[in-house]
Amino acid sequence: MDRFQEMQVFAAVAQDQGFSAAARRLGMSAASVTRAVAALEKRIGTHLLTRTTRSVHLSEAGQRFLEDSRRILAEVQEAEDSAAGSHAQPRGQLTITAPVLFGELFVTPLMVSFLTQFPDVTINALLVDRVVSVVEEGVDVAVRIGELPDSNQHAIRVGQVRRVIVASPDFLSRQGRPTHPQDLTQAPVIATSSIGQLKNWPFVEGDEPLSVRPEPRLVVTANQAAITAAALGLGYTRVLSYQVASRIAAGELEIVLADYEVAPLPIHVVYQGGRKAPARVRSFVDFTVKSLREQAALQG
Repeated sequence: MDRFQEMQVFAAVAQDQGFSAAARRLGMSAASVTRAVAALEKRIGTHLLTRTTRSVHLSEAGQRFLEDSRRILAEVQEAEDSAAGSHAQPRGQLTITAPVLFGELFVTPLMVSFLTQFPDVTINALLVDRVVSVVEEGVDVAVRIGELPDSNQHAIRVGQVRRVIVASPDFLSRQGRPTHPQDLTQAPVIATSSIGQLKNWPFVEGDEPLSVRPEPRLVVTANQAAITAAALGLGYTRVLSYQVASRIAAGELEIVLADYEVAPLPIHVVYQGGRKAPARVRSFVDFTVKSLREQAALQG
């Protein structure tokens, strides 16, 4: 097996996090896949994968080699496409990731439009409320909400969202509108226990940070459930502005304490490869950036 094939096998094992799964996708035997990776590691002189009885993970050297392998494989594909006269036509599989509700509201419609426009592309979408490792999980394009850590990945800002406190008009007419964040400590609150949600709700008063720790009457695992409970008049909840934009427009929810909100969170489209990225990645990034920048709910 030549080096190019070994790279393909290694990239498949890293993406599928297992030899058997990679073998099925490549149409090879598990033993052949194992031998190919072993030969690659022997030639390089270091372990690229950490194996346990249940899973396979990239070593630090493996992470670096995977990124280089993906770039090289993409460049070979681009060269073949260019020689065949199809350089500008996206094709192949894209793996993308976005938060669950954001993905349902904004990414899914644009994926459908993109796939309709480019029939030779397939998409694997990871809509999850966790930060997916672009390198380890083989992600081509990611939508991130929040400040980005320093990295070698390319990022394009497409908007921003606010962290807002909302309640139904009926609830506010019964309870009265809060005038200060501390009013929330004695009020009915709906909280979420999803990843990334804080028990303390941050605000700012003037230039000073302010933290409030409400005692929720209801705790749910999904933001959509909290939004529904708030719209039904149970109490206040804290969400991102895009998540409630349609309900606010319909008069089902109202924002309170806007003068105490912390700074908005940026939204970025993140991808690897820059100008050397495959045509399918570049096309999807351009398509996504244009689509998301046209969404009024994301320009908060």
